[in-house]
Amino acid sequence: MAAVPEAAIELTPAPFDVLAPRAASSPLVFASPHSGSEYPDDLLAASRLDAHSLRKSEDSFVDELFGEAPAQGVPLIRANFPRAYLDVNREAWELDPAMFEDDLPDYVNTRSYRVAGGLGTIARVVSSGAEIYGGKLQFAEAVRRVNELYLPYHRALADLLESTRRKFKHAVLVDCHSMPSVGGPMDRDSGHERAEIVLGDRYGTSCHPSLTDAAEEILTSLGYTVRRNTPYAGGYITRHYGRPADGIHALQIEINRALYMDEAKIRRLPSMEKVKSHMTSLIETLCALEIAEFA
Repeated sequence: MAAVPEAAIELTPAPFDVLAPRAASSPLVFASPHSGSEYPDDLLAASRLDAHSLRKSEDSFVDELFGEAPAQGVPLIRANFPRAYLDVNREAWELDPAMFEDDLPDYVNTRSYRVAGGLGTIARVVSSGAEIYGGKLQFAEAVRRVNELYLPYHRALADLLESTRRKFKHAVLVDCHSMPSVGGPMDRDSGHERAEIVLGDRYGTSCHPSLTDAAEEILTSLGYTVRRNTPYAGGYITRHYGRPADGIHALQIEINRALYMDEAKIRRLPSMEKVKSHMTSLIETLCALEIAEFA
């Protein structure tokens, strides 16, 4: 594969944070891969969209909704770079060749349905379908982003899961996302209103059924309408890390943005504190479950 270019991506704060508890008390690990809102200058300069339009792809404020995880004895890893810049919920090399001036190496996956929809590792469009870039990129730029952002994030997440598995004999990843309240033009449910919360377990393959059952029971008791695997069954992270036979379980949670934010203005609503309180209750209850229930 291509070498890492000398230039490094500069982000303030760091590309991602691992918020660790004083002492881990549960096999759970929480992650927020799409809530990053630090937009690098090179993206803003290359984009045909303004900063507000680019933010339409964010899972805005999700890291805040699950921000009490460390206080409950479990870690939270959150990306600070935006999904529109690089998406860690994809394979490392899912790229659209039409976005690049030069030819792509054979190891690049150019034919996935995500690439076809413009939402590869480096997205061609935001969630509304608007084109991001005014011109074509060099493949070296993709190498730079993957090496400086994607690979370190996944190394940190893998290390968290492995250290958790060593301590508790297994690990449970809860991958946290938000979704537009209505399916967008790029979605299979375009124009349709969505449930309040969607749990994705890759149709029962990425985690023990008791985890999905417990999460659904908790959220339903809090008053939410919950669906499973529709329209989201879990992305690359859920599929890649969710290996119950190896002691690692992964569950994706999607929260309807209308519950806590003004989707057009990308602003927190007063109801956000209530939703955050409920997500803290979810964390606390999952942490209190008997470890054997996930075995």
